[in-house]
Amino acid sequence: MLFHETYKRCIRYLINVYDGIIRMYKKRIMMFVVLTAFIFCQITTVSAAEISDNELHAKAACLMDGDSGRVLYQKQADEPMPMASTTKIMTGIIALESGDTSSVVTASKEAAKAPQVHLGVQEGQTFLLGDLLYGLLLESFNDTAVMIAESVGESVEGFTNMMNAKAKEIGCRDTHFVSPNGLDASDEGGIHHTTAQDLALIMRYCISISPKKDEFIKITQTPSYSFWDHDNQVFYNCNNHNAFLNMMDGALSGKTGFTAKAGYCYIGALERDGKLLIVSLLACGWPNNKTYKWADTKKLMTYGLENYEYRDIYKDGILAEPITVTDGQYEGRLGGGESHVMPVYKDGREVEERRQMLLSPDENVEVKVNLPRKLKAPVKAKTKVGDVSYHLNGNKIIEYPVYLEKTVRRIDLAWCMGHVFSIFLDQE
Repeated sequence: MLFHETYKRCIRYLINVYDGIIRMYKKRIMMFVVLTAFIFCQITTVSAAEISDNELHAKAACLMDGDSGRVLYQKQADEPMPMASTTKIMTGIIALESGDTSSVVTASKEAAKAPQVHLGVQEGQTFLLGDLLYGLLLESFNDTAVMIAESVGESVEGFTNMMNAKAKEIGCRDTHFVSPNGLDASDEGGIHHTTAQDLALIMRYCISISPKKDEFIKITQTPSYSFWDHDNQVFYNCNNHNAFLNMMDGALSGKTGFTAKAGYCYIGALERDGKLLIVSLLACGWPNNKTYKWADTKKLMTYGLENYEYRDIYKDGILAEPITVTDGQYEGRLGGGESHVMPVYKDGREVEERRQMLLSPDENVEVKVNLPRKLKAPVKAKTKVGDVSYHLNGNKIIEYPVYLEKTVRRIDLAWCMGHVFSIFLDQE
């Protein structure tokens, strides 16, 4: 009994001592925990905000804001390189825009002898164009690309001319298409190539600008697709090889590619938290490094999600000051001599709709106003007199023209006599 009583007293004593220590150091412990958490967050934020070219396997890469088309990160993004079957996103979007998906396409001799990867069509075999687009964008079949090109462009050469014209329309700076399937090739215009930035621009067009963007996204998101040839003789099944669709929440679209010269290539898009991000990769490893493109894509997409947020860049009151017009027909007595005209945007709604931009925490947009302080009459309403431009990192990103709100005529004899006459009338 004595032992047990002594034991209980010792336990109570130790508990009291422990409670005292906890009460004494509670505040210090809490401060230490908070400080440690703060330091940890700062460290992780810094590491997340930085990405080194050496961290990527791809020789060329681009992370693009799909909304504005601005490059958020680049690694040799202007370097021309072969792009293998990522070519087929251009083939697909042109076919959707210029072709009829319900039209019947006949396999030519050239299509039938296209190398693997292929659907295995026979010369004379017929298909619906819409079915071939699934074979093109899901399985990357080379013979379907030739069939589509010959159907929509009347020939492979005619179709590649359409591809090159569309590239210029989109704003590509260094892209040249020789084939609709992306196999290594060249012609008098050079080798079949693009740049990481141009490829991202093409994907941006496919998923957010083209009138056929919804159809393009639907096809590229389809897990699998089955169809018969037009004569119901042969059955085909296509599976989507874009593994990125199952790697990140919000994965939207994408296309893989590989040739011995180009290496592994990829173009992909993701939409999450109101952000539309596009990643393009060229020369991202060779066999047996097939998974490099997925690691690079996830790294760049994560970088974009964690380090960029939409911020309001539109500034009110920029056009609040009127422009003075001298020698004009002003309202009031003859002793004046100056009129005032308000500068206005052609479409104020367009300006306000584009008031937000994807920016990193350390980026700030500078607004520059280019307007005259004075004009000499006569001036006409809706005449362009200047502009308001928004600049980021020294580059102009948006420019809005500014116009005059009303007309001011030059002072002439008739106007002067009318004012003199009105003065005499006022004195009577």
